Amino acid sequence: MHAWQRVRLVSGFLFIALVSGCSTTPPPTAAPVAETSVRPDINQEYLKPDLDVKQWVERFEKEGREVYDQRNAIIRAARIQKGATVADIGAGTGLFTGLLAGAVGPQGKVYAVDIVPAFVKHLEQRFRAEGVRHVQTVLCTERSVELPPGSIDIAYLCDVYHHFEYPKSSLATIHRALRPGGELVVVEFKRIPGVSSDWILNHVRAGQEVFTAEIEAAGFVKVEEALTMKDNYMLRFRRAGK
Repeated sequence: MHAWQRVRLVSGFLFIALVSGCSTTPPPTAAPVAETSVRPDINQEYLKPDLDVKQWVERFEKEGREVYDQRNAIIRAARIQKGATVADIGAGTGLFTGLLAGAVGPQGKVYAVDIVPAFVKHLEQRFRAEGVRHVQTVLCTERSVELPPGSIDIAYLCDVYHHFEYPKSSLATIHRALRPGGELVVVEFKRIPGVSSDWILNHVRAGQEVFTAEIEAAGFVKVEEALTMKDNYMLRFRRAGK
């Protein structure tokens, strides 16, 4: 069973801290952003009570999936420093969580954030079994990443942004969680009519230009397109403002 340290209701949100040898104070909830869902039920498949995590490990962590094949190049392009605090938002089965933990080293910290309780349980068990003590799991909500203000240096999203049902709200909480000068790293599917697969065209609601404009409107400045891939693009943004 779980080794949960605490389960609390915080302003109507469920916040779960799952960590080996570390405690966390639940963050104050950010002021809500008036917003309707841009893609209802986008995460419904993952929230089934009988979710088979093993099936998703086999799907996410396999040769032939571009971000898996390019995982080391992606981590290098993210320019993560030793000792940094990184949030792997939409951590899923933990493919990048472990790589991020290696990049920051034991003096750093990785928040493995996900909306799916079964993934959060899997992540907690996985990194406890591996003896990785500087990974902390967090169950987020569809509107908030549930991280304390000014707690992270980098927010990392890999094929996750299109799963934000309320992107304005989620971006506002990411902006709030980042320290001044902190960065948002986004890896996303290229959505190009006539080029991208039917699955991408049906699953991903918009292309790079739209997503970039949404992120910039949320208080971020684009730094660079960090890596060229066939099916995905990778962007680095810097948090604007104090």
